[in-house]
Amino acid sequence: MGIVPLAKALELAQEYDLDLVEVAATARPPVCKLMDYGKFKYESAMKAREARKNQAHTVIKEMKLRPKIDPHDYDTKKGHVVRFLKQGDKVKITIMFRGREQSRPELGYRLLQRLAEDVADLGFVESNPKQDGRNMIMVLGPHKKKTEAMAEARQAQEARKAEAKANPGKSQNAAESEDAEGAEEEVEAQAEAPAEA
Repeated sequence: MGIVPLAKALELAQEYDLDLVEVAATARPPVCKLMDYGKFKYESAMKAREARKNQAHTVIKEMKLRPKIDPHDYDTKKGHVVRFLKQGDKVKITIMFRGREQSRPELGYRLLQRLAEDVADLGFVESNPKQDGRNMIMVLGPHKKKTEAMAEARQAQEARKAEAKANPGKSQNAAESEDAEGAEEEVEAQAEAPAEA
């Protein structure tokens, strides 16, 4: 539009039922825009909200182990570590030593190395094992960023919602069992039908 006096710019804004908004105050002459300011504020708030939604906060989850852990308990704890790493969180692994266990730190070190090898495809050792009083600590970091993990989880949830809309009132397990029952009935019907020559 070019350089327009302030009074004329205000008249134009009233004529089009818009607001005169100063965009660049430091420029000479100042730059202004004719726009619906309420709509602009709403859209910028929605953009900020969407940006916050995709923003990730770094969370450090902690898992505590003992040097003489049972194999089943180890598998359970490893499952939790795997879940945390898949979600894009860091995991702090703490081995707690009690009594005479403190004289055998190599047991804890071996256990931490074993855990790091078991989850190597999901995470890496960010902080090597180190003794801290009665505890030995190691930090595992995920290969996948938190934002990527959140995006994947959101896509999976949307896929489940779409599947639920496609088959309303029917859970996935119910649909699978109905398919299996239908196949069994078909086989029985074929067996009962007399053979034609």
